[in-house]
Amino acid sequence: MAPGAPSSSPSPILAVLLFSSLVLSPAQAIVVYTDREVHGAVGSRVTLHCSFWSSEWVSDDISFTWRYQPEGGRDAISIFHYAKGQPYIDEVGTFKERIQWVGDPRWKDGSIVIHNLDYSDNGTFTCDVKNPPDIVGKTSQVTLYVFEKVPTRYGVVLGAVIGGVLGVVLLLLLLFYVVRYCWLRRQAALQRRLSAMEKGKLHKPAKDSSKRGRQTPVLYAMLDHSRSTKAASEKKAKGLGESRKDKK
Repeated sequence: MAPGAPSSSPSPILAVLLFSSLVLSPAQAIVVYTDREVHGAVGSRVTLHCSFWSSEWVSDDISFTWRYQPEGGRDAISIFHYAKGQPYIDEVGTFKERIQWVGDPRWKDGSIVIHNLDYSDNGTFTCDVKNPPDIVGKTSQVTLYVFEKVPTRYGVVLGAVIGGVLGVVLLLLLLFYVVRYCWLRRQAALQRRLSAMEKGKLHKPAKDSSKRGRQTPVLYAMLDHSRSTKAASEKKAKGLGESRKDKK
C-alpha cells in the first residue's frame, strides 16, 4: 500500500453500528392466531377466524392474505387478499364467488366467511398478516372439514354432561340448605313458644298466691261480720222474750 493512501479497513465505529443494527435491534415478530379446525355442513357457511398480535400500531399498510391447500394436495393457492383498506377476491378457483370479508383491521381481525360449502372444500386454510414495519412472523393454519351433517364433538358432549352434573349438584345443595333453613327456623319458633309457656307457668302461681293472700282477710272479715250479726240478732231476740215475760 502506498504511503499516504487511505486505509481500506472498516472503521471500528462503523462495525459497532452494523453489529448493533443486526443483533441488538432485531425485527419484531408478528403473531397470527386461527382456530385449529372448523366443521361445516354441506350447503352451509363457515367463518374462518384470523387475528394477530403486533408490537406496532395497526398500520394503514396492513395486509391479510388467505391461502388454500386442498386435502391431499401439495400446493397452496391464494384465494383472498386485503390491502390498502380494500378486500380482493381472486377471480380463479372454486371460492371466487363464495368468500365474504367480515374482518376489521382496527380490531386486528382478518376473518372471512365461506358460503355454500361442499365436500371439495376440505383442506387447510392459511392466514398471513403483515403490519409494517412488523412483517416478520409465522402464519397460522386452520383445517376445514365438511360433512353431510355436522357431528357432535366429543368435547361438547363431555362439557354438556359435566355441566349437567354440576347443575344437579348445585340444585341438591340449594334444596338441602333451604330445607335446613326451614327446619332451623321452625325449631327456633318452637323454642320461643316453650320459653313463653314456661314463663307463663312461673308467673301464674305467683298471681294465684297473691290473689289468695288478698282473699283470706276478706273471708275472715266476712266471717266475723256474720258472727257478730248472728250474735246481735240472738241477743235482740232474747231481750224481746224477756220483756214479754215481764209484761205477763
